[in-house]
Amino acid sequence: MSKKDHSSERVLVGVDDSEDAQLAFRYALRYCLKDKSTLIITSILEDEDMNVYQALDKDYVHGERSELEDHIRKYRQVALDAGVKNVEIYVAEGEAGETIVKEVIPYVDANLLIVGSNSKKGIKKYFGSQAAYMAKYAPISVMVVR
Repeated sequence: MSKKDHSSERVLVGVDDSEDAQLAFRYALRYCLKDKSTLIITSILEDEDMNVYQALDKDYVHGERSELEDHIRKYRQVALDAGVKNVEIYVAEGEAGETIVKEVIPYVDANLLIVGSNSKKGIKKYFGSQAAYMAKYAPISVMVVR
């Protein structure tokens, strides 16, 4: 058996503004620097954060998505400034865990997912259910950072 070539590894990190997501981002950053991996940064515009009127307003949804894309570009710049050579971004809409597992992972061809244990909604609402869902159903290895 030959040792795996880490230079082609594609590491996906899910980010929001939670402390755990920030930890996951920093861990993914260090991991990619050490192993010369590609870092793929994703964030999900969650439908449930919008009321029905906002969800039906295409200008509102476009504005929210545009703000999220701008925010993710800042993460990309941080990673590039830190020395990560290959950094990609991907923004999607839907329920975070399911969207990352069913849409993002296959599209970006990642082979490792790094996520924080709690989302920005806090432990009272989710009890880490997004991370648990991804750890259970992702077709790739998942590292949950806390």
